[in-house]
Amino acid sequence: MGVWQLVAVGLVMLLGLVGVLVPGVPGPAIIWAAVVWWALTDRTPVAWGVLLGATTLLLLNQALRPLLPSRRPRASGVPRKTLMLGGAGAILGFFVVPVVGGIAGYVGALYATERLRLGSHGSGWASVRTVMRTTGYSLLVELYACLLVTGAWLGAVAWG
Repeated sequence: MGVWQLVAVGLVMLLGLVGVLVPGVPGPAIIWAAVVWWALTDRTPVAWGVLLGATTLLLLNQALRPLLPSRRPRASGVPRKTLMLGGAGAILGFFVVPVVGGIAGYVGALYATERLRLGSHGSGWASVRTVMRTTGYSLLVELYACLLVTGAWLGAVAWG
């Protein structure tokens, strides 16, 4: 697979990660399609292993989705910008501190945004708790599954 094709697959995966944050966009399906594209073009055992792992993880994510609270961003009373910044913080945190940084990035960005918006520490944390109850857990689980697939793809590309 050429460099430009790898860049295109990476951009499609980035689009899928952003799609997780935007209602109505099937982010996990976009990321899975990018992995399929890469695996069908690359045809190495590592590529097929990443495809198998991505398929398993994303199907597990879809199976667990009904068990998590449904996304109700309007019920939390938080602006959409806060959720988008939280998602961006999770993506950045995931790659700065591999795997565990995503949670810290998500919650940290939510808190920082809400603290600036509301003006106090107590109000900021109360808003973060409300966001996590209404949308945060389901969004974070779906985003994390997609980040793990993207990280596995990046690792496979870098490894071989």
